[in-house]
Amino acid sequence: MNTVDASEHYELGATDLSPSLLTIVIDTNPHAWDILEDSLPLSKAIANILVFINAHLACNYANEIAVVASHTQKAAWLYPSQTPPASTDQDGDVSMSTETTPQPNKYRPFRIVEDQVTRNLKELMDSTTATHLHGNTSTMLAGALTLALSHINRRTIAWAEEHGGANPDDTTAEGTAPSNRYSASNEDEKLQSRILIVSVSGSSDSAHQYIPVMNSIFACQRLHIPIDVCKLSGDAVFLQQASDATKGIYMSLTEPRGLLQYLMMAFLPDQRSRRHLVLPTRVDVDFRAACFCHRRVVDVGFVCSICLSIFCEPPPENECLTCGTHLDVGDHNAKPALLPRRKKKKKKANGASGSGTPMSVSTPGS
Repeated sequence: MNTVDASEHYELGATDLSPSLLTIVIDTNPHAWDILEDSLPLSKAIANILVFINAHLACNYANEIAVVASHTQKAAWLYPSQTPPASTDQDGDVSMSTETTPQPNKYRPFRIVEDQVTRNLKELMDSTTATHLHGNTSTMLAGALTLALSHINRRTIAWAEEHGGANPDDTTAEGTAPSNRYSASNEDEKLQSRILIVSVSGSSDSAHQYIPVMNSIFACQRLHIPIDVCKLSGDAVFLQQASDATKGIYMSLTEPRGLLQYLMMAFLPDQRSRRHLVLPTRVDVDFRAACFCHRRVVDVGFVCSICLSIFCEPPPENECLTCGTHLDVGDHNAKPALLPRRKKKKKKANGASGSGTPMSVSTPGS
């Protein structure tokens, strides 16, 4: 009996799957949320997202969460908080604490996330002035995606060093990733990361961020990080392309009041669970690009050979609005040269030519 040790037996046989890191990008554009005030206020949407976060943390005790706000003038962290609030104890000393109101009946990770998200969001809204909103209806989606990718990369490397999992920086001698690096077996050995974008802004509002957004999409595609999109109003061409390129889920809600139901049923399963589920049907993605001059989706346009900026018409003085390179567009407004159409000779039914003197025909009396 001394050779049988229950603790050692269970320790050697443990096959816990790696945790999942969910990074949520919340579009906090005040202009867009003002339109949805009657159907889905921002406060109610945040409450639904917090319930969704609690469900993600409850799926696995080691699951991680990160929340980024895509605001009008900047992209800010909501959780984890970079600057914990300062509290004063009974002795008058200032101590740093992440818990504002102790609630013994609530699970501690739930309470920490809820306090930090609500507090940082309130500070972000209070710091927004009328000057920031005047003439600015876009949202900093590119900055939010950059923050999310940086956090995912940092946490992936840290988790691999702690648990000896697959390191995302492992490359071959040629500088390329191994072919079997992202197989089904290796996929369960590294930190599972994905991005969820809760968007309310239109596609034209973020058209000027086309290049940085596409760079973020390509980075997610290379790292096998799916981008899920929950569109609460309208459709966004860039987000459709991001979800399709990274094999994520794109859903445009017809009724925003059911936000929590969509989050729990469609976006809660991670990459491992999605292999065994019937995912929502993919939408028809519009792969057209938007011009950099008028933010319009174009089929044919002018492309800068240096920075690849797209224009629906030649820019003023034929200079690129992005890099300032002089564009040689040629005579794009000149009418094409038309050659005169050659006239074809008509032939008669009996085979005679239509030109020249008609041949004499003999009559029976001659």
